[in-house]
Amino acid sequence: DGLQVICFGRVSVYEPRGDYQLYVERIEPKGLGALQLAFLQLKEKLAKEGLFDPAHKKPIPRFPKTVGVITSPTGAAIRDILNVITRRFEGTSVLLLPVRVQGEGSAQEIARAINEMNQFDDIDVLIVGRGGGSLEDLWAFNEEIVARAVFGSRIPVISAVGHEIDWTICDWAADLRAPTPSAAAELVVQNREELEARLKDYAASLRNSMARILQEKKEGLRNLSESYA
Repeated sequence: DGLQVICFGRVSVYEPRGDYQLYVERIEPKGLGALQLAFLQLKEKLAKEGLFDPAHKKPIPRFPKTVGVITSPTGAAIRDILNVITRRFEGTSVLLLPVRVQGEGSAQEIARAINEMNQFDDIDVLIVGRGGGSLEDLWAFNEEIVARAVFGSRIPVISAVGHEIDWTICDWAADLRAPTPSAAAELVVQNREELEARLKDYAASLRNSMARILQEKKEGLRNLSESYA
């Protein structure tokens, strides 16, 4: 009671009495509270269908050669992602499929871009997202069409929408949720310098172990050669 709604349908007139009738074909809640209600209703519906089930989550590759990014070509998100990837593991390829991330038709663009990215064989992981904003600004990532595209993606999807406090339907449907686009880039590529330092440590440890084994064998062989038998 008291909820404001927007009704879609048609109007007819009963001419003998001049009565108007409204035939409602679709009804949506109106206002910010209505958006939150729609969010909760869709989340519950998709959860019951199993779209958020951890059993369906695909692993994120540790060393991707090509990262697909679906976001606005002019927003801060793509700049942050490129900066982090270049700094952490230069040489990783990034393929951007530009989309609108808010406004009418943006959800359809995002879903279509996910499906198009899945036509490429050499993309190892997808980052889908945008920078922060209001609930209305982020609403494209709360649309059912986007959630189903993310869930149906053959390529693992990292959702990176808004700030750390922002949660969207896309976050739950994705294989991994990142609190920000920058964090998504950090999750998707390893730190090259740290890896190289770790490999050097492993190589030094391996050389030391081999040298110790060889020394033990030499001493064993010398003891045998000096024995009477």
